[in-house]
Amino acid sequence: MTSVPTASAPLPVLRRLSPPLTALAAVAVPTAFVSVVDPNTSGHYPECPFLTATGWWCPGCGGLRCVHALTHGDLTGALHDNAVAVLLFGVLGVLWLRWGWAALTGGPPPRVTVGARRWALIALLVLVFTVVRNSPIGAGLAPPLV
Repeated sequence: MTSVPTASAPLPVLRRLSPPLTALAAVAVPTAFVSVVDPNTSGHYPECPFLTATGWWCPGCGGLRCVHALTHGDLTGALHDNAVAVLLFGVLGVLWLRWGWAALTGGPPPRVTVGARRWALIALLVLVFTVVRNSPIGAGLAPPLV
């Protein structure tokens, strides 16, 4: 006698949602900390080693200030502190929503593939951002010194 394969029952909704919700919690906890502990006052966070060594703002400089501004509803301040971080957070937010929706509806998680050309374009964007924010014309893209 041979057994007839049966379709497995779908996972319960909470079990399907646990990976995206865990990722959300992993981001929410440090974000809440940065929301409360202001990076605009000196002494709370270490200085950027790239800034210390070169005097140039690195692509990540101002990221904590950007998060702090976003948690307080200040989009203009966040863009001033680190525009690339705001763009990255937006992209990651959309990807997380797609992941959560797929988990909620029982669909497969979305796949994100970034080819070599896109990586090169991203690297070029970050390089241009870094050079511009360190030039006189891009001073508005650099966070204020603390």
